[in-house]
Amino acid sequence: MKVVIDLRSDTATRPTEEMRRAIAEAAVGDEQKREDPSVNELQARVASLLGQEAALFLPTATMANQIALKLLARPGDVLVAEQFSHVVIYEYGGAAAHAGLTTLALVGDRGRLTSEQVRRAAEPSAKAADQRAAVLSLEDTHNSSGGRVWPLDELEDVVSTAREAGLAVHLDGARLLNAAVAGRIAPKEISARFDTVTLCLSKGLGCPLGALLAGSRELMERAWREKHLFGGAMRQAGIVAAAGLYALDHHVDRLADDHTRARRLTERLDAAGVPVELEQVETNFVQIDVEPLGLERGDALDRLAAVGVGLSTTIHPTILRAVTHLDVSDEDVERASELIPQALLARVGASR
Repeated sequence: MKVVIDLRSDTATRPTEEMRRAIAEAAVGDEQKREDPSVNELQARVASLLGQEAALFLPTATMANQIALKLLARPGDVLVAEQFSHVVIYEYGGAAAHAGLTTLALVGDRGRLTSEQVRRAAEPSAKAADQRAAVLSLEDTHNSSGGRVWPLDELEDVVSTAREAGLAVHLDGARLLNAAVAGRIAPKEISARFDTVTLCLSKGLGCPLGALLAGSRELMERAWREKHLFGGAMRQAGIVAAAGLYALDHHVDRLADDHTRARRLTERLDAAGVPVELEQVETNFVQIDVEPLGLERGDALDRLAAVGVGLSTTIHPTILRAVTHLDVSDEDVERASELIPQALLARVGASR
């Protein structure tokens, strides 16, 4: 059966008709010559939004993360990150391939590290020539932990510890705006404390592609060259930047609707006996553990697809995720809350 309710990821979002109109009417120029007015406006707006001096428009958030790591460390240095963060498990060894970094992956709690973990990771070697921890990368919201949000006091404590230890700090804020909306705070209250920040446009904001890297003017000037080295320089990129500008005006506050729908879906799945954790849902992710149901995740996905619901796997072998987003309506949530138990609990009911 064709999937009719697509909860696999917020990357499944498609441009709205209004966004398509903004794309069609975009003012454009040569982006490689820094002459595209839409790109320039988007960069200025995002820099201000994130509390940084400048920002650079890039095709993907992965490219933004990888450029940031090159800027903040030297080949042979150590990247410190949580073991299930995006830069560790979904960027295909990019830190080693592009920046020449060794990664020290630390075991986190809900995607978060402690100051003591960072302090230990940054302890200097007795040999001056040994490799050194140079950069700490944090992720907010944390994808693999189910869209969890860093509490500001914990974030400040860890970042301060990293700086005291001489580490640069990068924020993979692909879903930073989800964290800000969930916490009812301005995005810059999270991101201004970092040396570099990544923001993705093609997830909850509904753009067809694009991301930004923000930081100091000096770092972004260096990032401009890295953008060319990575093959990320574009020409009339304003047609894509226009989607980002539209999203900043129309799709940020509505992220709260995605969060509300995720919570509602979780409550109804819980009431139906589907294994979920209510306290885990802080933004737009719902994680379902199929192990207590005696199901393999491949079988579970097949069962869901058969009733027209698309979920996706996670790094955790028995956990599936449902992600609410721009293209998921209240009616979709109501229907999914009926179809998911129907698909996943059929085997349990049959054995009773």
